[in-house]
Amino acid sequence: MANHKSSLKRIRQTKVRTLHNKYYAKTMRNAVRKLRATTDKDEAVKMYPVVQKMLDKLTKTNIIHKNKAANLKSSLALHIKKLG
Repeated sequence: MANHKSSLKRIRQTKVRTLHNKYYAKTMRNAVRKLRATTDKDEAVKMYPVVQKMLDKLTKTNIIHKNKAANLKSSLALHIKKLG
């Protein structure tokens, strides 16, 4: 276990940041799942910009990698295109 004050503080900060990042990553995953489960094209088109914005924000704050966000946006766009 760390003995330095700075190490102890760093551990506390890391716990808080990890919890924060997990919350937003899980929220994003749920939004992506919900969009993929949608079968109505109009509803999916309305949801897509919200999910896209969420992915971009998480990428900007390094919660997810930029390529992961790009791959998700691409696959969601294809999903929406295939909806009849």
